[in-house]
Amino acid sequence: VQLQASGGGVVQARGSLGLSCVFSGFTFAEYAVGWFRQAPGKEREVLSCISHGGTNTYYRDYAKGRFTMSSDNAKNTVYLQMNSLKPEDTAVYYCAAYSYCSSYDLPPNYWGQGTQVTVSS
Repeated sequence: VQLQASGGGVVQARGSLGLSCVFSGFTFAEYAVGWFRQAPGKEREVLSCISHGGTNTYYRDYAKGRFTMSSDNAKNTVYLQMNSLKPEDTAVYYCAAYSYCSSYDLPPNYWGQGTQVTVSS
């Protein structure tokens, strides 16, 4: 199983950034896929999750409205579009595989190398 997030970078506050995650070794039929982030010295913070088959998308409250998660099942790829970014969104962003989206508060089954997002003020 592999997951590879990409698309991070440096962006000014109130800007936008789109992340991608390509995964292999499993399909959407087997796992739900989500995004989480982790800033230095802080705990993992889950953001969103797409259920098996890409049928439903869930967001934590603090991600609603600014972040949009989508998927391309044929390409085994998920995306995270982030708008109106704030300096406190600075973190390493990871995509991960979960047994179910209802378990995405728990440690993921698999996750890959993250991508750094830095939001400057």
